[in-house]
Amino acid sequence: MGREVELAMLDLRYESYRMKNAALEVRLLASIAQRGIEEPLEGVDQESRSILLNGFKRYRCAAKLGLGMVPYSCLGEEEAVGIVNLLRVSNTKSLSILEQAAFIDQLRKLASISVAEIAEQLSRSKSWVSMRLGLMTEMSLRVREHIFRGDFPVYAYMYTLRQFMRMNGVPKQDIEDFVVAVSGNKLSIREIEHLAQGYFRGPESFREALRQGHSGRVLDWMRQVPEDPNGCNEFERVLLRDLEITQKYMQRVMGKSPDRRLKTPAFHAQANLLTAGILSQQRAFFDSLRT
Repeated sequence: MGREVELAMLDLRYESYRMKNAALEVRLLASIAQRGIEEPLEGVDQESRSILLNGFKRYRCAAKLGLGMVPYSCLGEEEAVGIVNLLRVSNTKSLSILEQAAFIDQLRKLASISVAEIAEQLSRSKSWVSMRLGLMTEMSLRVREHIFRGDFPVYAYMYTLRQFMRMNGVPKQDIEDFVVAVSGNKLSIREIEHLAQGYFRGPESFREALRQGHSGRVLDWMRQVPEDPNGCNEFERVLLRDLEITQKYMQRVMGKSPDRRLKTPAFHAQANLLTAGILSQQRAFFDSLRT
């Protein structure tokens, strides 16, 4: 049942679980200034305080407008119950996939229950729950902070950076370094995709320029490279493709080499022969590249 609560009595411990969107919040502020808060904030009642789970944008707008009381609806008397109820209606309440992931991760910690039990409570499949828990596992704390603050677009992380992690074996630390380097620069999704291609596949000088905050300069360099390959003859196009493949597989080998699953005698015997052949050509190969 809805009621009015004091703004100052709301516990904001879950604010970092919800993504910020400055443009959307500006529009919401104007709407609330004209019509007030039309949809109640939602949370969990515990003792003398209410733990807020949903409505942080409305909360911040109310604070800016000096509103002392806000409409509020209780989702339960325990955090775990409240999170389950919030996730159950997340399709209509528009929780993003990463927000769902953050709450599911917290639910598992609060209730100490299995993936199967979470899936049953949410009326979801185990794969649906496991995929979201996997998102939290592969994301470093700093990356999560930048994304949830709105400094780095979630789409670029989900559909660009995760591809480098899954397909190219890029380490979590390298992903974090890239996110930190470009966050807050108001880059488009397309620009971030271009920078990611250069950062993870290009030379060290490219990465160093980005780490020093020169994203604009790096984008200018990339714009000087024509996207149309028709200026090259057939032999040149073949060699460019060979270089691209070489770079891709160098990254894959570096990413997989430390894996502890590489342990059988049969693997090591064959790997010894192959690596010896590669190393015997390294000087001539790198001389060719330098030339």
